[in-house]
Amino acid sequence: MPEVIDDKSQHCIPFLLNRLKAHQARYASDPDAPPFFLGLNGVQGAGKTVLVSELQKALRSPQYSLSTVIFSLDDIYLTHADQLALAKSHPNNPLLQHRGQPSTHDLRLGKRVFESLRANRPTAIPQYDKSAFAGQGDRVPEAQWEVVNTEGSETIKVVIFEGWCVGFRPLDDDVLRQKWNAAVEQKVQSGSGYDGRLGYVKLEDVQVINDALREYDGLTDQLDTLIHIDAQNTRFVYDWRQEQERTLRAAKGTGMTEEQVNRFVDGYYPSYELFTETLRKGVFASETIATSKSSDWQGRQLRLVVDKNRRVQEVIQI
Repeated sequence: MPEVIDDKSQHCIPFLLNRLKAHQARYASDPDAPPFFLGLNGVQGAGKTVLVSELQKALRSPQYSLSTVIFSLDDIYLTHADQLALAKSHPNNPLLQHRGQPSTHDLRLGKRVFESLRANRPTAIPQYDKSAFAGQGDRVPEAQWEVVNTEGSETIKVVIFEGWCVGFRPLDDDVLRQKWNAAVEQKVQSGSGYDGRLGYVKLEDVQVINDALREYDGLTDQLDTLIHIDAQNTRFVYDWRQEQERTLRAAKGTGMTEEQVNRFVDGYYPSYELFTETLRKGVFASETIATSKSSDWQGRQLRLVVDKNRRVQEVIQI
């Protein structure tokens, strides 16, 4: 896999420090202040892992001395057995035949981890092995999870919650239908030139995903800020994901074939088509959150737009 050069942290760190300053001021008189929750969304393969590592390293450095933990949405995927059961219960829904889409995560586990971290309690951070079962994946035994906030250790001050669909918001049912109808019409008109995936799936299949996203709001609403690594063309994800899998196969000797990777990406690509527009507008925006009346959402999100080489071409604060 080509080396991913970090040209993102230089934009993210000043933004993040500014948001952290506001968080610290808000809880200045609270000795049990919760940690700062940073959400990080990125198209798979866009350089998210490198950025997360750089942010953690910077925040932990002597200059800031902020104890930071990384918690990945991927690490709360359903166990292999539960994923098989989910696929079996929806045999005609291609979006649920493998891990990836909203519906394939253990949200109760995720919410327990958030709650424990927010209360500054000792917390075991789940882990997931994507190479298990020939690339189908499985959760690592709990005995092997990292435990933070233990007695004698520094209390976590920053939680970086990262994942490919972190921050996705559900659509109104009417909007969902409109987007799906438009994709189907485009597929008919474009014929073999159609390069989307939404037009190939049934409305009821994406309705399941959209309905599931309503539960993910329970995590998204707890984020203090969000960084979004966007792509000039989301089709880049196919090449990027192939590169990732080749690296995984080389490192662990097992993983998905190229054909399996393409089918894997096909399985979650409709969500990019459905939910990216709202993400770009701002996950904290009052028009995004129907129940929100807050006016302090502006400035809480940073969007980095990258080209196929993963280099930043545009920086937008939302």
